[in-house]
Amino acid sequence: MPKFDVDESLVRKLAALLEQTGLTEIEFEAGEQRIRVTRGGTVVQAAAPVAPVAAAPAASDGPPAGAVISPMVGTAYASASPGADHFVKVGDRVQKGQTLLIIEAMKVMNPIPAPHAGTVKEILFDDGRPVEYGDILMVVA
Repeated sequence: MPKFDVDESLVRKLAALLEQTGLTEIEFEAGEQRIRVTRGGTVVQAAAPVAPVAAAPAASDGPPAGAVISPMVGTAYASASPGADHFVKVGDRVQKGQTLLIIEAMKVMNPIPAPHAGTVKEILFDDGRPVEYGDILMVVA
């Protein structure tokens, strides 16, 4: 399979199009080169046709009420800097828009705000560890 340079600008445009349209997958082909972008941050490159990917079975219950879902792939941090106090801990009362954690993606620190006011019931990510798009990070109810 011949290698080709990935046009990062094109990948970003395709990813933005996924977000805007609600699609889960988009593919761009130019000659024998093909780029497929799917929600979850996976980019597949191939010179030959790509076999269909089986969809994961849907969870019957879905995320719990008050789930805070990761909007991106990156590294999750519970505090602004190493050794600093965590933004929140289980039992804390939070206001809508309050920073719950930070996800570092492509050297950019992205604060993740509380989607609504409530109490932190569970924290489901490990500080300094990778998270995927769609992961449940915590529950605020």
